[in-house]
Amino acid sequence: MLNFKHAIPTELYFGKGQIEKLPEAVGRYGKKVLLVYGGGSVKKSGLYDTVLGLLEGFEITELPGVAPNPRLGSVEQGVKLCREKGIEVILAVGGGSTIDCSKAIAVGVYYEGDDLWEMVKGAGSVTKGLPLVDVLTLSATGTEFDPFAVITNPATNEKLGGVYIYPSVSICDPTYTFSVSAYQTAAGSADIMSHIMEGYFAHTADSDLADGIAETVLKSVIHNLPIALREPTNYSARANLMADSSIACCRVAEYGKDDTCWPAHAMEHELSAYYDITHGVGLAILTPRWMRFILKKDPSVTWRFAKFARNVWGFDGDDEAALAQQGIDALEQFFKDSGIPMTLTELGIGEEHFAVMASHANPGNMLRNAFVPLTDEDIVEIFKACL
Repeated sequence: MLNFKHAIPTELYFGKGQIEKLPEAVGRYGKKVLLVYGGGSVKKSGLYDTVLGLLEGFEITELPGVAPNPRLGSVEQGVKLCREKGIEVILAVGGGSTIDCSKAIAVGVYYEGDDLWEMVKGAGSVTKGLPLVDVLTLSATGTEFDPFAVITNPATNEKLGGVYIYPSVSICDPTYTFSVSAYQTAAGSADIMSHIMEGYFAHTADSDLADGIAETVLKSVIHNLPIALREPTNYSARANLMADSSIACCRVAEYGKDDTCWPAHAMEHELSAYYDITHGVGLAILTPRWMRFILKKDPSVTWRFAKFARNVWGFDGDDEAALAQQGIDALEQFFKDSGIPMTLTELGIGEEHFAVMASHANPGNMLRNAFVPLTDEDIVEIFKACL
């Protein structure tokens, strides 16, 4: 078990009715608020009106229209508004894209350069940002409880993740996810699972706490997603998925383990940068193919896949190679049964950009340090297996 550091400064208010904490949470940072949100769902659900009612007396500036796979343009627009209006605190109401965009805006206000894309490319050096409060409406990315954000630049077909700031306060009410579509619920759950699996498939064998947390989160999603799909207003299922989301990406489930470079995310960011697909769908398509590829490339990791099959899916037996395949097959079938398209062909994606996408996914041969090292050629083969 390796050394690790624990630091999660976000205050998280979880559960039904926690929106009542919003005026105090925002007010502790100031009265001039940038309200960031996405499409029409926040207004259709009534949450927009609830927020404005609770923040009566605050000076609200709005930034609507943040898109899935949030664009650099929204970051630029938000930074401009913050500077012009003297914004003191950002309030993000929505899912991962809205909150990610808000993190970049919060940091961009203090960026001294003229090109905010350069800030995105160097996000790991961020030291300061405006306070950020969020009201979460989608269980998926975990951005409500971590410092990470992913921003897309359509002009260059680049989608880059980086370290920005933790939200100061996150309000997580599972009832705000009742209206999320079955497709987005399934895609979000695939994202949750991927966040766990990216760290779970590591060489460290003795981090029992991290592996136990990871396996529990995976089993929770496997249990609760089908319920949420059948019964969209089932509070218990929605609440567990929301809690799973927060834990999955805050790195608690990787404590004491070696870094794996998150190869599935590296590859998926290329898919959604080029084709603007739903992130969780891309991960669901890629992950079983990545698993089969690395298991064939390096059979010495079979023990980890066998553990996954036993402890997550409940399979047993002494043949670890067979168990490994059973676990991967079960994961793929779970995604299929959840209504997620499982090939790139179904999404209208061909292989014309695979070579350049592979190169972008592996800058400086970064994935040589993955759980099983990957070359650009390996990545192309994984993409092809997804067709």
